[in-house]
Amino acid sequence: MLGRHLAPELRASLADSPVTLLVGARQSGKSTLAQALISEGWSASYLTLDDGATLAAASSDPEGFVRGLDEHAVIDEVQRVPQLFPAIKVGVDRDRRPGRFLLTGSANVLLLPRVSESLAGRMEVHTLWPFSQGEIAGVQEVFLDRLLGETEMPVRPDADTGEDIVGAILRGGFPPAVERSGRRREAWFAAYVDALLQRDVRDLANIHRLAELPRLLRLLATRTASLLNVAELSRATGVPQSTVQRYLTLLEHVFLVVRIPSWHTNVGKRLVKAPKLHLVDSGLAVHALGVTRESIERDPTLLGALLESFVTMELVKQCSWSPRSPRLHHYRATGGAEVDLVIEDRSGAIAGLEVKAGATVGARDFRGLRDLADAHGDRFLRGVVLYGGDTLVPFGERLAAWPIQTLWAGLSRSASL
Repeated sequence: MLGRHLAPELRASLADSPVTLLVGARQSGKSTLAQALISEGWSASYLTLDDGATLAAASSDPEGFVRGLDEHAVIDEVQRVPQLFPAIKVGVDRDRRPGRFLLTGSANVLLLPRVSESLAGRMEVHTLWPFSQGEIAGVQEVFLDRLLGETEMPVRPDADTGEDIVGAILRGGFPPAVERSGRRREAWFAAYVDALLQRDVRDLANIHRLAELPRLLRLLATRTASLLNVAELSRATGVPQSTVQRYLTLLEHVFLVVRIPSWHTNVGKRLVKAPKLHLVDSGLAVHALGVTRESIERDPTLLGALLESFVTMELVKQCSWSPRSPRLHHYRATGGAEVDLVIEDRSGAIAGLEVKAGATVGARDFRGLRDLADAHGDRFLRGVVLYGGDTLVPFGERLAAWPIQTLWAGLSRSASL
């Protein structure tokens, strides 16, 4: 079994927090990780609300259900019975020992009414994304440490997935998709999207025009890594803007799309405030678009947006376990300068990242990074263009081009938890 970099964070949370909530897309590995924690020695019972009898018991008498649990318990797919959260609060208030509950959810239950208030101060929240490239390769990524720290990258990347970038994008990171290839992977994605929209979205909201959601998802795939324009999506789908906005929120709730906010601070410039939208997994985007290796070879321009979303989500994953707790933004000034990603750490220091599919890089590729550096002075640590070459190239003070594979350069480790 491939190890998950979030596992140490979960162990630490279970050691000192009464309730730990693990959320993430369905099939991202939450149940597997919870069961692995039990198998390695954490004594807890495991119940899933995907089981009909368990779901009925929890729904009919939430407080009685919680009282009947063992001293430590995992409740899987907890979003299916939101009424459990007040009952868990009562149980935790009676007994605040750490590790009482590990809850998992395939929807962002913190956005459901009254859930946040129920367990405020009692619950630590973690998000498990699909496999990162480092997890697949068996290394602990140190990219953010090198980007935000003072340590320069090595002369050459020190890790390799054994697969080219296009192959990694086509595969994505969902564990069942990683295990499959070709038509079997395509069939899995088709069944996954259908089941997710038919069940999980229905659990969250009463949607009468469910057939519009797959069409919207395909449309969003054509616009991944683009500025979110709800009015344009409304015109393209013929759906009112208010409905498109509601659908987007639902797709976020089930971790199918991610919004990256714009970077804005008082730098004396007006910046575009629209967020960038990314599909959560490159394999999912490829499925929605019907893209293949052959179509990318015929039209290399197909790779640009997919690659930017791929890199963005790799960094979203790394942020989830990084002790630096960095935040991601994009930068676009009205004068035309833009940077694909701005990474800010807790101290307020920032680094800029541009993504380029080509194997060559030139001074023009650093225009946005230079603008960002000039606007932020000493706060700006480093600007990097990730590109399709294999050499690390300096481009002046605090600017460099790094191969895309440096994203998962790291420390070799075993495949255990």
